Amino acid sequence: MTEFYLVRHGQTNANLAGIKQGIINDKFTYLNDRGKEQARNLRTKFNIQFADRLIVSPLHRTIETAAILNETAKLPVSYDDRLLEISYGMWDGQKNANLEAEFPEVFDHHLHDVLPAYAPLANGETFEAVQKRVAAFTKSMTKKYPDGKLIIVTHGFTVKAFTLNALQPADPMTLPEPANTSVTKLTVESLTGKQYLEFYNQRS
Repeated sequence: MTEFYLVRHGQTNANLAGIKQGIINDKFTYLNDRGKEQARNLRTKFNIQFADRLIVSPLHRTIETAAILNETAKLPVSYDDRLLEISYGMWDGQKNANLEAEFPEVFDHHLHDVLPAYAPLANGETFEAVQKRVAAFTKSMTKKYPDGKLIIVTHGFTVKAFTLNALQPADPMTLPEPANTSVTKLTVESLTGKQYLEFYNQRS
């Protein structure tokens, strides 16, 4: 059984401003003071020394979150592009509220987030594409670490994609994205690939 502990990065100024970050990797998407505090708080409450390694999305906000989380444990770290956030295409860097006002037909107005139908309008990555790359990551890591305990530092929609793969709900919008520095745990049977959601969006 492989254990995946999925950690969303800490807060950024783009989060605070309601900007769609996607795969943007500039200073506005780096951890702000609150985000660094969140990561330190998680390190205090979630001792990762039990794990075998960290695998991290190669964006600054996830790398920085992982570094803070790993300050004491000193686990080996690797990076994987399959853990990147969803790319919202032309909507990366735009204010979410403005997009929702202009394109209400492709937003869930309870979650204030895009529906799968957003992708053609924004020339963005589809939900299915993110789920597919996350599924490939899950399969390869389960094969490589059949009894492993892995800390995965990634992004809000990416954590959601892992969970959608495990639960396969009829409507993906029934699952809100997790909070900054929340932890979600999935376990995967190494022989069958069967996935179990142990907990979702657990906050420190």
